[in-house]
Amino acid sequence: MTGAAPDIRAIDQQVRSLLASGRYEEAEAIVRPFLASGSGPLVLWKLLTATLRPQGRIAETRRIQEMLVEHAPGDFPTRFDLSETLLLLGEFERGWREYHYRYSLAHTVSIERKVQRPRWDGRAMPGKTLLIHDEQGYGDTFQFMRMVQWAKAKSGARVVFEINAETLSIAQRIAGYDDLIVRGSLPPAFDMHCELMSLPMALGLRLDDLPGPIPYLTPDPQRLERWRQRLAALPRPLVALVWAGRPTHHNDANRSLSLAQLAPLAQQGVSFVAIQKGPAAAQADSPPDGMAMLSLSNEIADFEDTAAILSSVDLLISVDSSPVHLAGALGRPAWVMLPKVPDWRWMLEREDTPWYPQMRLFRQEQRADWSGVVARMADELARFKAQ
Repeated sequence: MTGAAPDIRAIDQQVRSLLASGRYEEAEAIVRPFLASGSGPLVLWKLLTATLRPQGRIAETRRIQEMLVEHAPGDFPTRFDLSETLLLLGEFERGWREYHYRYSLAHTVSIERKVQRPRWDGRAMPGKTLLIHDEQGYGDTFQFMRMVQWAKAKSGARVVFEINAETLSIAQRIAGYDDLIVRGSLPPAFDMHCELMSLPMALGLRLDDLPGPIPYLTPDPQRLERWRQRLAALPRPLVALVWAGRPTHHNDANRSLSLAQLAPLAQQGVSFVAIQKGPAAAQADSPPDGMAMLSLSNEIADFEDTAAILSSVDLLISVDSSPVHLAGALGRPAWVMLPKVPDWRWMLEREDTPWYPQMRLFRQEQRADWSGVVARMADELARFKAQ
């Protein structure tokens, strides 16, 4: 495009408005002419990647992100975006290195731990103490908790594991730590530290290292017995349902459904239990016609209850949310509904996941269209019931 220099601010506002509305193709059409020559302001190239990735054009997104990082290596948000693209493609080696830049983003810099000790880089450190601290969502904690014992084995160190209060009791039953403390308390003296989700970088995690021993989490025996008794009278198979994620999640609109959209799952002889939390839990009061449902949402006090329920039912069907990772860590069967372009950890195209061998992935074929996903699940559920 020739003539006056583009009004970057006006273009940015227009494109971001379209992105917020899910109108990605229209947004791309606005940016493209300014980059038709193959060159242009980096900010417009960044905008272009924001229009391409949601369309599922991952290879093209990656090429542009690589170019941006090469020309502006100090642009840490772009490096983080590249990390998620690489991990989505299963390219772990560089992906984990670039993922370190997650704490250079405007909304995360405030939560980075300011630790006056070096970050563990995978070295052996016998006779010394390693602090491992969790950092992000509950699902992340459940997913990466398996690596605490791997870090213990590789470092030879005394391991102090610091974890959020909500998952502390479950963590008491994992292997690999010497001391377990709750986030916010004062840790004992330590020599090096590592965020839970930096362990893959320190360990040099590869795809073929996964999944490791499964299960690595176990339910509390007393809770398990209580929930087995609570659910004993319900006809089998017994299916737990989660249809919506945390509303404050930045990608929630892309990953959550309404319970009504799961109506095709209703089948004679299948019992559903709702373990949905948050505002969407109220939808269980009016389940779709023909869906035999018991809502447990108000009876679930904590993740110990959720773990015991998942260990008592035959199957979890869920959107991408923390119960999925809890089920996977418990070695329980789970079917996960994924958007066309999922979170990086689910990778692309495959119906399984290296993280959890008992899990099946059901992906959107068309963006924002859950009908095909639910129809395939309904067919598979009929087969599951027959077995």
